[in-house]
Amino acid sequence: MQSITEQIKCLIIGSGPAGYTAAIYTARAGMEPVMYTGMNPGGQLTQTTEVENFPGYPEGITGPKMMDDFHKQALRFGTDIRFGHVSAVDFNSYPYEVTIDDEKKINAETIIISTGASAKWLGLESEARYNGFGVSGCAVCDGFFFKGQDVALVGAGDTAAEEATYLSKLVNKVYMLVRRDEFRASKPMIERVLNTPNIEVIFNTETLEVLGDGLNVTGIKTLNNKTGQEMDIPVSGLFVAIGHQPNTGIFKGSLEMDETGYIKTVPGSTATALEGVFCCGDAQDPRYRQAVTAAGTGCMAALDAERFLASRDSSLIHLAAAFTA
Repeated sequence: MQSITEQIKCLIIGSGPAGYTAAIYTARAGMEPVMYTGMNPGGQLTQTTEVENFPGYPEGITGPKMMDDFHKQALRFGTDIRFGHVSAVDFNSYPYEVTIDDEKKINAETIIISTGASAKWLGLESEARYNGFGVSGCAVCDGFFFKGQDVALVGAGDTAAEEATYLSKLVNKVYMLVRRDEFRASKPMIERVLNTPNIEVIFNTETLEVLGDGLNVTGIKTLNNKTGQEMDIPVSGLFVAIGHQPNTGIFKGSLEMDETGYIKTVPGSTATALEGVFCCGDAQDPRYRQAVTAAGTGCMAALDAERFLASRDSSLIHLAAAFTA
C-alpha cells in the first residue's frame, strides 16, 4: 500500500541559527513549521566552544548550549522538529515535493533552506588516509587529544585564527601555515594570533603531504612557494581550517547558485528565483558567515515565507469570489 504524502505549510530544511530562528518566527506566525535537522542538528556551532560575539550573552556561551537554547525556544512555540535529511527535491510543480531519508514524501507550500556549510579539505591522499588518526577539521572537537603536543594548522581566515588560538591553550606549539604572505582574518583575530607565544606563523607555505607511521600522524611535508624549499615539520596532528563548502548539492539543477554552490537570493530578500522557496544562513552567505547574521536571515526568511503565503491566500480568496459572483 502506497503511503500518503504529508501536506505541510512550511518546511525548514536544516538547523543552526538560521533554521531555528526561522522556526521560531514561523511557529509564532501560526505557519505550523516542520523542521528536518539534517545529520548534524545545530550545525557548525555544535563544534564551537566559546561564543563571545552573539548579542544577549554577556559572559559568552558554548556553541552546543546556544543551539540547545535555540532548539528549546523553537519547540516552545510549536515547531515540529524531526531528525532526518532531505534526500531529493522536486520543484517542478506546486506545492513542492520533498523526499526525506529516501522514503517519506512531503508536499510543502513554502520551503526555507538553512542547510549551512561544511569544512573544506586540502585534497591530499595522505590527508584522507590519516583523517581521524591525527588529521582533523575541527580543533574544538579533537584538540583535547593533542594536549601537550606539537600540531600544525592550515588556514588564514578568522576560523583558522580562532582554532589556532583555541589549540594554543591545549598543545605545546601550533605551527600556523599560511599559503600567502598575509592573513585573510580580521584585525582583532590577527592580533590575537600574533600575541600568542606558542603560535608560530609560517607564511608562503603549502602542505604537500601528511607524514605518518601507518597508524598516526608524525609530521607534515611543506613547500615554501616563494623559495621552492621543502621542509618536514614534526607534529602529531594537522588541523585543516581553509573554509567551507555550502551544503546545497541536493538543490543543484533546481535553484540558481554561484560558482561555489551558494544559493542565489534576491538582493535584500531571502527569496530564490522559485516562488515559495527561501534560503537563509551560510547556504546563501559566502561573505559574513556569522551566527548572528545567519539568525538575522532566518528571521527574514520566515517573514518572507509568511508574506508569500498571505499573498497566495489572498489571491485564492479573490479568485474564489470571482467564480461565485
